[in-house]
Amino acid sequence: MANSSSPARRKRVLSGMRPTGKLHLGNYMGALHNWVRLQNQTAPVQYECYFFIADWHALTTDYADPSAIAANTREVILDYLAAGLDPEKSILFVQSHVRQHAEFHLLLSMITPLGWLERVPTYKEQQENITGKDLSTYGFLGYPLLQAADILIYQPDFVPVGQDQAAHVELTREVARRFNQFYKKQPTASGQQSASAGEAPEPEPILPEPQVLLTPSPKLPGTDGRKMSKSYGNTILLSDPEPEIRAKLKTMVTDPARIRRKDPGNPDKCPVGDLHKIFSTQETIAKVYEGCTTAGIGCIECKTWASDAIVQHVAPIQERRAGLEQNPSLVRDILDQGARRAAARAEQTMQEVRSAMGLNGVSAS
Repeated sequence: MANSSSPARRKRVLSGMRPTGKLHLGNYMGALHNWVRLQNQTAPVQYECYFFIADWHALTTDYADPSAIAANTREVILDYLAAGLDPEKSILFVQSHVRQHAEFHLLLSMITPLGWLERVPTYKEQQENITGKDLSTYGFLGYPLLQAADILIYQPDFVPVGQDQAAHVELTREVARRFNQFYKKQPTASGQQSASAGEAPEPEPILPEPQVLLTPSPKLPGTDGRKMSKSYGNTILLSDPEPEIRAKLKTMVTDPARIRRKDPGNPDKCPVGDLHKIFSTQETIAKVYEGCTTAGIGCIECKTWASDAIVQHVAPIQERRAGLEQNPSLVRDILDQGARRAAARAEQTMQEVRSAMGLNGVSAS
């Protein structure tokens, strides 16, 4: 019988973001908030967390002008830390600081069929939607495989993503399956002895197929009512000062049925109502429903309450960020330490991969 006081078994999770600059509320609620929750969870499952900044991925679309990548990477790690990711509990690192990712991507590219990459839903979608950039490059076509390498090199149990990224994880699982069909773990000396005695078990796969851990992602609209996105110019940043948050909320679209002040509305059909459901207290939400559906309050008052809730939520995040901005050496040390820890774990996988692919039979010296 299991001891109820024994520590929960740790499951490894990995996820990351491209460095596009300061993070907005959509990034926070869609991923970062959940990462902090996973990091701090102790029961029923405790997680070993790897979270990184995918700077090589930024080059897949911004290769012609990479001048902002370093600064954007710094902004993202500041937001990671300010939002609550803890280097004592999670391994935080920059993708390009762990060179094994590039080696693994190269090796996986040898076995990945071209058609698998061409059918990734976001491939044609982004080619059509991102204008002014030549995306007919090998790097852009292959970025889902680089993403697969980023994941599989840590042999994680789970990848926490939103539903829109589930197809990428499925490609990762297919790549792992194909790799495992071709390559097996090489037996150790003890394994060879067992084999001679006829007792060798079937070897475990080198690359376990990670499972999707769907991120609870509430609907969080931008100021124009569409999905919050920097490409739409409708974001509220985690680091926006209070006056800017309130100014952005004042311009936010509302329930189209409320043309006049006396017209009743429906918070379930209003982008501001969606913000209340995420950030406001139950008491405030009740006031919103009562006031909106009876035309007892106007949209300006409703927006003010939403601003109050958001400002209160981001205030401690912004306070931590301000302290980190004053201590750049601490941030560098966190990333350096994270890269060393990530590289050590990645190298464990690469030793197995090189051995299975016949690449470590002769000493380089």
